[in-house]
Amino acid sequence: LEVDVHDLREYAADRHRSVDDEPYGGGGGMVMMAPPWIRAVREVGQGRSAWRVLLTPQGRRLDERLVRELAERKDLILLCGRYEGIDERVLEDAAAMMPVRPLSLGDYVLNGGEVAVLAMVEAVARLLPGVLGNSESLAEESHENGLLEYPVYTRPASWRGREVPPVLLSGHHAQVRRWRRDEQLRRTASRRPDLVGRLDPAQLDARDIAVLAACGWMVSSQGRLVPDQPAVADWTTVPPAGHALPQGGEARPPEPPDPGGRHP
Repeated sequence: LEVDVHDLREYAADRHRSVDDEPYGGGGGMVMMAPPWIRAVREVGQGRSAWRVLLTPQGRRLDERLVRELAERKDLILLCGRYEGIDERVLEDAAAMMPVRPLSLGDYVLNGGEVAVLAMVEAVARLLPGVLGNSESLAEESHENGLLEYPVYTRPASWRGREVPPVLLSGHHAQVRRWRRDEQLRRTASRRPDLVGRLDPAQLDARDIAVLAACGWMVSSQGRLVPDQPAVADWTTVPPAGHALPQGGEARPPEPPDPGGRHP
């Protein structure tokens, strides 16, 4: 892995090393100028078949599938916009040499693309051989199979009255795998119902379908997973492992203690 950083001001032509100016047509903010950008893109990209990736809120939203696609490329040129954006002629000029792929971290705005590039570089780099100490950990990360990751625990086994789920201490590997799978389904249903709707029921087993049914999802007559009521992601409360939040509301309050002193 090799990362080179290029200072756009090195490609400016005036003594002030200007890279931005006021927008034509008026409006607030500044626009990054075409001449230094075009010089930079042409010089950096000379003799390379690298993908040009523009970080912009107007781009395709980055997801794990796209990160894997980027990780398969041997060469990338990442373009960091700033201020109100880059003069459109820069993208037109760059696209004449090699396709420019606009990408976004999400539906929000940052002051510049530098932070977005750092996030993208880390997401891509961790997929390269030798970057992670244990490559097997990639297989169980959030989004690897369309689901969020299951809850994780470490020592101590008991802390302030909160216990690690007994199955994780059992040493029964098949039961641990099943518990983790169930928790992935429950957590995804609670926090990212949009991901559940993208799952293919044909790829789920009977237990998966049962867990999702308990979370308010059913297989429609068209063979798709649909909520039995409008699905709303809820981050207001973190449910304990083994429980999904009711659709569209906060977690149910705990049962009151038994009058005899026992707890449910």
